[in-house]
Order: sequence, then structure tokens, then C-alpha cells
Amino acid sequence: MPVLYLAVFVLLPFLVFMFFFQVAAFSFAKLGLSPEGAVLLFGLSLIGGIINIPVSRRLVKERMSPLNYFFYYPPRVSEQVIAVNLGGAVIPVLFSFYLLHRTPFLPTILAAAIVTIASKALARPVPGMGISLPAFIPPLVAAAAAVLLAREYAAPVAYIAGVWGTLTGADLLNLNRFRDIGGQVLSIGGAGVFDGIFLIGIVAALLA
Repeated sequence: MPVLYLAVFVLLPFLVFMFFFQVAAFSFAKLGLSPEGAVLLFGLSLIGGIINIPVSRRLVKERMSPLNYFFYYPPRVSEQVIAVNLGGAVIPVLFSFYLLHRTPFLPTILAAAIVTIASKALARPVPGMGISLPAFIPPLVAAAAAVLLAREYAAPVAYIAGVWGTLTGADLLNLNRFRDIGGQVLSIGGAGVFDGIFLIGIVAALLA
């Protein structure tokens, strides 16, 4: 019996991953990808989630109050790097442009605007980390908006709207708050936003 429990403990994560992989492949197939293309996109997005591409650097001063009238701590200066996540921003945006020619323009823009508003309203700055966003909200909002606005084009519209809306509402519209968040590296499409972006390709296309 202990051997059986050990086997289940070892195999369960693998089985869950394989199930998740099959669902992802099915969802990406609805976006017009071949099985090989679905595997490639899934793998690149997953691996790219740990890769951040720096786009700007700036010095941030942390003000410190004086200890008393005789002792004073000068402000500390640290470098803050603004980066773009490969798996959570670059790859999804490039793939969304690939899908753009297959979708009606106006419904896509309207769906993206809806996801942008929802992401902006729910995004919360987390000191030292970046922007946090409930992972399942952008895919569900994107899928619902795409079904209502695009119908037979719902799958690609859901993906494009989810990617553009999440990145715009959660990250780009909060760039002015990055300085107050702190942290050495703040990544667009990374940290708390990556999970939502990654699930968009699966949940949004599947539901649509």
C-alpha cells in the first residue's frame, strides 16, 4: 500500500500536466494551429515566462526620515529595470497579430476594450513584485465578450482581446505606478499578470 501511495504521489503531477497539455492543444487547435504548432506555442510560452527582456532602466530614490535632530539617513538610490516578459507579452502579442487577419476589426477592438476595463479595475499593485490580477478573470471576460460580439469568430477574437486587454489594462495603464511599487525588476506580462495571459490561450479559446 505505501508503494501505491508513492506511485500516485509521483505520477499525479505528470498526469495533471498531460491533461493540461491536451486541453491546451485542443484550445490552440481552435485558433487554427496544427498539433505541432500548438506544442510549439505552448512550450515557448511556458519557457518564455521566465525570460524578461529589459527595455528601460531608471534610478529610484527611497526617502528615509531622519532618526532624530542629530542623525540623518540620506535617501538610498537603487536601479529599477522595466522589462517585457517573453512568454507573457512578446509571444502572445506576436501570435495575436497572426490571428488578426482572421477576425472582424470592430468586434475585436470592442472586446479588447471590455477586457481592458475589467483588467484595469481588478489590477492591484503589489510592492516589490508588480501588478497582481485574478488569473481567470481576463480569459472569462474575453470569452464572454467574443461570444457576444463575434460569434463564429469568437475563438480568435477572445485570444486577441484577452491578450491586448490584459496587457493594456493591468500593465500599460499602470506604468505610472511602477515607481511606487518598488522592486529591482518589473516585468510587463510577467509576475502576477503572466498566469492570466497564459490561461487566455486555453480558457478563452476553449469557452469560445
